[in-house]
Amino acid sequence: MRIMCRLLPLSLSLSIALFPSAASSADTPATPAAVVAQAPASAWLPVPPEDLLVLRIRGGHRVVIQLAPAFAPRHVGNIRLLAARHWWDGTSINRVQDNYVVQWGDATEKKPLPPGLSPTSAQDYVMDLTTRRMRITPLPYADPYAAATGFSGGWPMAMDGGSAWLPHCYAYVGVGRNVSPDAGTGAELYAVIGQAPRQLDRNIAVVGRVVDGMSVLSSLPRGTGDLGFYTAKERKTPILSARLASEMPTATRPRIEVMDTASDSFARYLRLRANRKDDFYDRPAGGVDICNAPVPIRARN
Repeated sequence: MRIMCRLLPLSLSLSIALFPSAASSADTPATPAAVVAQAPASAWLPVPPEDLLVLRIRGGHRVVIQLAPAFAPRHVGNIRLLAARHWWDGTSINRVQDNYVVQWGDATEKKPLPPGLSPTSAQDYVMDLTTRRMRITPLPYADPYAAATGFSGGWPMAMDGGSAWLPHCYAYVGVGRNVSPDAGTGAELYAVIGQAPRQLDRNIAVVGRVVDGMSVLSSLPRGTGDLGFYTAKERKTPILSARLASEMPTATRPRIEVMDTASDSFARYLRLRANRKDDFYDRPAGGVDICNAPVPIRARN
């Protein structure tokens, strides 16, 4: 995430982001999907190839994860190093717990980690806002897990005082760990495949989100062991390779774009997520939580 804009007071950001001018409102499409389809090129941000982790798994399937270095710099740095060393090649998806997570890594827990990984701690679960200037589009609805929520640089954020973190929404990727003080290295990762387990927020490092191939992960057979781990009789899904897109030939790299959360298109999209007024809806909800207003993402190849 590139932090270029000045931090605005929440009240000022709210008036800019959620209440566009009357002229623009008159032209607003009736559904969030229509807003996304009609968003101009200027409303989209390309994801740098060094922020894309590409998994190839059994069956020729591709899963693309966008990393979030601004929110978890040490863990993301470790993930980049692990990918550069091809550490995940030959490991597996070893846990699929229904309505919870898909988890992958070294099932034997014996594969040596490459040298140079950064130490991590619970302090890496949040981002310090006091030293950053950033444009925040707030979500003006109560959240049971955070004092405030909003969006910045194409990411959702939960906030409390001077800190912010990525919430555990569907498709978001976190780092597996043992009991504290262990904070995980980044070698063991999981993706949320069910209702958002927000109780995990600030208890685990969230390092990114699946931006392509989520249907592959969510449709894997569920494990029957404790916590959804595959038993010895069940077939784990092999990970054939894991590469940063920056390591791949240009022609084969995934091209991913996310909607600019400071754009007018996102403001209209967000308003409609909270207040559907198209023909299908008889009663607008009048609100939306951070995980039910996913930032639009599109794969260009």
